[in-house]
Amino acid sequence: MEPFTMLTSIAVPIDRSNVDTDAIIPKQFLKKIERTGFGKHLFHEWRYTDYEGTRENPDFILNKPPFRSAKILLARDNFGCGSSREHAPWALYDFGFRCIIAPSFADIFYNNCIKNGILPVTLKNEEMDELFAVAAFGKSGLIAVDLDKQVVGAAGMKFAFQVEPFNKDCLLKGLDQIGWSLQYAEKINAFEAGIAGSKPWLQ
Repeated sequence: MEPFTMLTSIAVPIDRSNVDTDAIIPKQFLKKIERTGFGKHLFHEWRYTDYEGTRENPDFILNKPPFRSAKILLARDNFGCGSSREHAPWALYDFGFRCIIAPSFADIFYNNCIKNGILPVTLKNEEMDELFAVAAFGKSGLIAVDLDKQVVGAAGMKFAFQVEPFNKDCLLKGLDQIGWSLQYAEKINAFEAGIAGSKPWLQ
């Protein structure tokens, strides 16, 4: 994964609560095991007016020019609820999002984001209102996220957020849980070699 340290970007405001994983990536597109290629189906039923995805909905925020290149997504309560499909953060990451800011997230979705290089930030509702107001300015409404200092900044405002130390360390280093374990490959190999010598029947 790409390390996450600091990010400054315009933000896409999705002013809806309880956005579920089927809205993020509909079930009919879950036909691959690779993590790439899902971005074109992100919010498919909102982005397109036809089933095939050939006609964009001009009223949907993600189809408007200032927001097509946004790397931050703003949402409301319980973002990512529904199924446990990991394809949801795959689609968001493949489209280009690296940070999602909301008052609350579904637990499994939150953890899946961390494992796939997306920083989920939880802020208070009144703080979210301020960020939504900034995002409404489009390309001039920049929002900055500093993971090391655990601060979101916009229009002279700063909002602190919490993140578990292990999750923070993995994101800063660009590691999923397997990558984190492989940092200790030498110790793991030494342990296995010791076991092979002292308890060969375990091999």
